[in-house]
Amino acid sequence: MSQLSEAKSLPLYLQLKQLLKEQIETGILNPHDMLPSERELEEQYAISRMTARHALSALEDEGLVYRKQGRGTFVTEPKVKQGLLKLSSFTEEMRSKRIEAGAKVLNVKVFSDDEFLLKKLDAGPGEKLVMIQRLRTGNGDPIALETSVLRRKFCPGIENIDLNDQSLCKTLEDQYQVYCGRAEQTLQAKLANEFEASVLGIIEGKPTMYMERVSFMEDGITPIEFVRYTYPGDKYKFYVELK
Repeated sequence: MSQLSEAKSLPLYLQLKQLLKEQIETGILNPHDMLPSERELEEQYAISRMTARHALSALEDEGLVYRKQGRGTFVTEPKVKQGLLKLSSFTEEMRSKRIEAGAKVLNVKVFSDDEFLLKKLDAGPGEKLVMIQRLRTGNGDPIALETSVLRRKFCPGIENIDLNDQSLCKTLEDQYQVYCGRAEQTLQAKLANEFEASVLGIIEGKPTMYMERVSFMEDGITPIEFVRYTYPGDKYKFYVELK
């Protein structure tokens, strides 16, 4: 029996879209499961082929499904959701969602000649900084390109520590007794450049979410880290609760 009704104020295609969305969100349909075809939806719910097509397109527009030419429509991987009002590390965010966080170190260097970063971290002329660039993963899938710049005088020798699959925040706390008290961050949309695309496994020019964050020590005044994150737009979303 059809669960759609023309007597409802909502158009049929939106009713179908909502029904399929609920099946995705409740786990009836899992990531990479194939949805019924337009013809199957037409027969199952006694609707037109056009209505079925509009419903699937609406799901695709919302990022809930993807299409493969000649094969069908499939459920996408759920996006990782992160709040913007709570200071937490990548590892903590993943753990809170029961996702296994990973990290692959791509580049590490010590330097003292970048005036922009020295100023960003309120560091003196010639002060040594450490850049640690890593690919962050969730359950083995690329989630973010992370580029952290630290003031070395607060964590001397950190460039020699193996930070593959390790939490940088926990390393600072456990080995240097450095704790973050607050942070300031900005968020914007940008297109992936060639390097970002190759690391994240996406197409160059694909939309991404780009975040910059300055973290301060417990006194809330002394900057300790400047970090850049680039997230694939189809795997991550941010939310803010307003009251």
